[in-house]
This record gives sequence, structure tokens and C-alpha cells, in this order.
Amino acid sequence: MKLLIIEDEVELSESIAVYLKNDNFICEQAFDYVEANQKLKSNEYDCVLLDITLPNGNGLTLLSELKDLDKANGVLIISAKNSLSDKVNGLNLGADDYLTKPFHLPELSARVAAIIRRKFFKGKDNILIKDDLTIDIQDKIVRGKTGIIDLTRKEFEMLVYFAVNKNKVVTKEAIVEHLWGEQVETTDNYNFIYTHIKNLRKKLLNGGCKDYLKAVHGMGYKFDLENIVH
Repeated sequence: MKLLIIEDEVELSESIAVYLKNDNFICEQAFDYVEANQKLKSNEYDCVLLDITLPNGNGLTLLSELKDLDKANGVLIISAKNSLSDKVNGLNLGADDYLTKPFHLPELSARVAAIIRRKFFKGKDNILIKDDLTIDIQDKIVRGKTGIIDLTRKEFEMLVYFAVNKNKVVTKEAIVEHLWGEQVETTDNYNFIYTHIKNLRKKLLNGGCKDYLKAVHGMGYKFDLENIVH
């Protein structure tokens, strides 16, 4: 899952990014209001970690603008401010949770995971896609009819992304931007994702799952749960 960390304290931002990356989150960072606003307008994120006090602007204003964009981002406010009014204002503007500095990184990670579960998976730790496929986003375990399916980190991230967008066509560009983000330089050639998708599909089939992953010619891919032949 892809996160945007909006925090002007560079050392804290780096610490958060390193910790969450180890928890298999994809992290991008913004250090002031202008940079954060640009990233939010041009990219999609599963959850945004938002500091209230930012250079060149206010985090609550950014939160209001984010909601005006009508995106499905989860939002966790992280701030040194601990006043009730700040907390209430943030939640009223659409934030999903509020964490006061200083905090422990394991708690931050747990709260981000909880927001994502509520937003995209109806609060369940396990996401039962079909009777032959279960994705556990908490423990990062995938099971098919034959048992646990051994996926690489990138394959797991890709499967979760497809699950979030089930029955929708997603383009190669969207897959690359979401799963690799700033790690990939601008390019017109996305052929490297074919190997990841081919391996993921093969492992799911070998695990006893039906053929959910379909290529849509000229468009991209679809995790099709509606037109499966039993």
C-alpha cells in the first residue's frame, strides 16, 4: 500500500519512512505545504500521514483541499499539537485518526494499517476474495486451496492493489506509479511489470486459485471476480 508522509521535520520523516517501508508500505515524502499539495493532486495514495504545522501553509487547509479533490485517501494526522479543538477540527474535516507527537513507530504503523482496513476492506483483518483465495493484510499471508502461497514482497503488494481495485481495469502506468512511485524514473516502457504479473498469476493458479487476473488488450489488467468459470 502506498503512503504519503507530509512532515517538515526531516529526521522524523526519514525515521517514519524507513520503519513503514520495513512493514511493506511504499512511502513517498513531502516536507512543506506546496510540495504536499502538488503530490496529492498528481498521485494516488492509500493513506496520508499529515502534520498540521507545515512551512508555507497549514495541514488542516491541506486536508480540506484533499477532501475537495474527492479522493479515497485515508488520513492520519500526526502533530505536536494536543488541543481538543485541533483534534476535533481535523476529524470534522475528514481525517480518519489523530496521533500526537511523540509517538512510537509500531503504534503509527498499526494505526495506518487500521485505517487502510477500514477504508478498503470493511475493517476486516482477512479479506476473503473468493472461496479459494484469502489475503491477510495484517500478517501479509496469502492462502489458496492448497495452502499458503509464497509471494515476494512486490507480488504481495501487487495482489493487494488488484484486490482494492477488483473488477476494474487498471493500466500498466497506474500499476507502476502505485507500486514503484518515485523509485522509477519517467519512462514509456513498462515491460518490466509483465514478469511480476506473470509470476503472480502462475503462483495463484498453482495455489489452487481460479484465473482471476486477466489482461485487457490495449488497456491494462483486471482482477476479475465476476466472470470466473467454476
